[in-house]
Amino acid sequence: MATITLKGNEFQTIGTLPAIGSKAPNFSLRSIDLNNLTLEDFKGGKVILNIFPSVDTGTCATSVRTFNKTASDLKNTKVICVSRDLPFAHARFCGAEGIENVISASDISGDFATDYGLKITEGPLEGLCSRSIVILDENGSVIYTEQVAETVDEPNYEAAINALK
Repeated sequence: MATITLKGNEFQTIGTLPAIGSKAPNFSLRSIDLNNLTLEDFKGGKVILNIFPSVDTGTCATSVRTFNKTASDLKNTKVICVSRDLPFAHARFCGAEGIENVISASDISGDFATDYGLKITEGPLEGLCSRSIVILDENGSVIYTEQVAETVDEPNYEAAINALK
């Protein structure tokens, strides 16, 4: 388990993020067009998993916008923005914001949050994903992780992008 906070109040996650150097757990996420996305779909390229509680909150929306701006400059890299929001909420947000450079995906089943050790197990965000970044290399191995300690804070974008170099 990992301890995170929401406005200073401590909560636990179901586990810990995958270890650097480990093979990333497979996943099945739902895209905004309701197709399944799996880790295998991204084989041969690097992947940034931008994970957050809900696209309908300010910090989460900012992380999607920020990665959308930088994603087009990243070579052989896809950015997947993941939350437990329904695909319809992701589609609404991306359409309203003009988000086109990232892939927005729903962990509708909750399996991703569990398998990646970032499902919040208690408190007002119970069942949602903790704010995290997981970066995978071309072979699906974990090369960078960050679980943001305070949920209302943004991830370290610079460190994440630098991990790709």
